Formats: sequence, C-alpha cells, structure tokens
Amino acid sequence: MQEDMFPSVVQAVAGENFTVYAYMLDGTVRKVPVKPLIEQGGVWERLKDPDFFHNALTVLNDTVAWDLSGHLDPSDCIDIDPFTIAECESVADPIKVA
Repeated sequence: MQEDMFPSVVQAVAGENFTVYAYMLDGTVRKVPVKPLIEQGGVWERLKDPDFFHNALTVLNDTVAWDLSGHLDPSDCIDIDPFTIAECESVADPIKVA
C-alpha cells in the first residue's frame, strides 16, 4: 500500500473458519482472520453465528462490515478499521484460485 493512500475496501467475501477476503482499492486481496476478534466477545460476539457472519457481511465506510439493521446504514454496523485490514496478509485472489 502506498504511504499516501487511505486503505479502502471495495469488496468483502466470507471464507472458511471466520475469515474474510477483503479486496482493496489498490488491487490487493487481504486475508482477514476474524475469529480472534470473535473470541474477544463484546460487540464481536454477534459474528459467532455463521449465518449472520456470511449473510450480513458487506462493505460500509470503505471497509469490511456487518450490517446490523439490514438497511446498509453506515452508522449501524460492526466494522473493522481499514488500516487493520491493510496490515493483514496479502494473498492471491481466492476466487481466481478456486
């Protein structure tokens, strides 16, 4: 990622074992392990439900998010700081690899 570029997620795809693949504006794909966050509890506990984890996953606020209201309201979601995502492992596109 370029130093002067704010990290921005353009697509999020759920993977196995509570992983998210974040497709970044800079063209990279980041593998985001969400399980450690879920294990922290609190707001993250809601993501324990596999159906919610997969079905509510979206992009809001230019980052990986889970839509709580079902209305794509950027103020009513659980999201991960895009700088945290930018620090995650860069991987090959899992859709192209599959």
